[in-house]
Amino acid sequence: MSRQQGDDGGHASARERILLAAERLFAESGFQGTPTSRIAEAAEVPKGLVHYYFRRKSDLLTALVERLPDERVDPTRVVVRGDIAESLHRLVTELDRRLSASRMLSHLLWREADTHNAVRDALRSRYDVLVGQVKSVILAAAGAGTLALTDVESAAALVALAVSYRHSVARHSDAPDEIRAELTFIASALTGRSGTLRVAPARAP
Repeated sequence: MSRQQGDDGGHASARERILLAAERLFAESGFQGTPTSRIAEAAEVPKGLVHYYFRRKSDLLTALVERLPDERVDPTRVVVRGDIAESLHRLVTELDRRLSASRMLSHLLWREADTHNAVRDALRSRYDVLVGQVKSVILAAAGAGTLALTDVESAAALVALAVSYRHSVARHSDAPDEIRAELTFIASALTGRSGTLRVAPARAP
């Protein structure tokens, strides 16, 4: 019998309970402060079943990254032609909406990224996707050939860093006007004189 199968879906249910328990306990007590025995107890499964699905405790963190919502947003849903700031704000609002039910999970994973390479790499991949999305939205809003590509790339990195920071500290619904001001500033700099946003490559997780 494979790990994906079971007579009544019991395997899938047990794995889900383990992940839910791990997410809650890691958030409460931290990764190091949460033994697998406590996760098993909270999930109401034998301890051996935790290791059956997740050979190492750190594998639980990697699996939790996969529970974060999809960040790929269709640009046509958010782009307002000729208005970069509004387009970016709509993109960020949609990303915040998707992550609204996973705020603490996002905070937990960013907190653990410093000490777990697999988590850091997974979050870095999500950051790279976000940079690409921001870039696509800016180009679609501005129109082809109207902005220097290096400026767009720098702006995309800045927006992605701002959004990633908000999600890392679970603040993405606290101050919508603050992020709007940041996006308006970046959009204004982009449409101003060339080179305003030429910054050093951004460092993400």
